Amino acid sequence: MKPSLANLARIAAHRLLCYNLDGRWLTDLGFVTLDFRFLHPLKIVIPKVLPVSSSSTSDEFRKKVYTKFGDAGETSLLYGGRVSKNGLNTEAYGITDEAVSVMGLARAMTRNPRVNDLLRDLQRELFTIAAELATDPNKYELFQQHFKPVTEEMVKSLETAIDSLEEEFEMPKVFILPGGSQASAAIDLARCVIRTAERRVVAMAESDILTNGLIMSYLNRLGDLLFVLARYEDRDIPIERAT
Repeated sequence: MKPSLANLARIAAHRLLCYNLDGRWLTDLGFVTLDFRFLHPLKIVIPKVLPVSSSSTSDEFRKKVYTKFGDAGETSLLYGGRVSKNGLNTEAYGITDEAVSVMGLARAMTRNPRVNDLLRDLQRELFTIAAELATDPNKYELFQQHFKPVTEEMVKSLETAIDSLEEEFEMPKVFILPGGSQASAAIDLARCVIRTAERRVVAMAESDILTNGLIMSYLNRLGDLLFVLARYEDRDIPIERAT
């Protein structure tokens, strides 16, 4: 039976069925659901769609989610190279991925379309940053062929979003306790995760392995934006002062 278009899309989106133009599998990476709008066309391998079966025959057409390549504590960078899972690159892009997930939690909780849309756009941009952080400096030119690096325009866009939100309500002038609502609490959590990612990126810069200094500017500004966005989410409810 011919597989449906929806099934093919789900298959194509699976990280283990996608590999880049130099033939390297995008496996064992901390961030796995790449936004293909930022990529040049990739080779997509569509396996035969078989009925669910425990037979060895179906295994010939299915690549398992677990690869066992990371069992010794190492992982692969985007365009090749093995590094420690405790390395600076891995920490930086792994924590960035955490922020993406927490933003997803916030999106699931907010009822404000503007907040939802803004968080979704930020999630997509963070995938680009995660890819950049997961690239060996010696392979940066290859990264630039497939991805859009962080730019000054992206940083300015965050500043514009902050200014636009602040025009619509008055920011609190005191320290507040997070937790006014579920959505704002999740946004505040995402802000804290971004601050952690920012510190890891600073450590990369201090070790001369950061290829794009604008990532630090972007993450710094993003932390500010998430703080304002959490307050915007709760703009119609009373705040709780921290002191």
